[in-house]
Amino acid sequence: MMSADLEARVPGFLRGVRLQRDRVRDQWIVQAPERAFIVDPVAASILQRVDGNATLAAIIDALASDYDAPRDLIARDVIDMVEDLAARQILVCKS
Repeated sequence: MMSADLEARVPGFLRGVRLQRDRVRDQWIVQAPERAFIVDPVAASILQRVDGNATLAAIIDALASDYDAPRDLIARDVIDMVEDLAARQILVCKS
């Protein structure tokens, strides 16, 4: 699928999955039924923008602006991570 087609999709957490800040350990955690895992700061920055309304393009644009980084590099990282988390049944992308 072309990048523009992917970027028009809207990522969201699957039912029962959420991003949560563990204040005791000072880290972000994705909690899902029967599992939980720690996310690194880069993944947390992406996942904090997943609200079920923002397109991948909007998330990529915001990250590129916030980090003053090349958009194409950000896009590749975001799309790769979202595809991986969709395969792991953490995220779903709606057209």
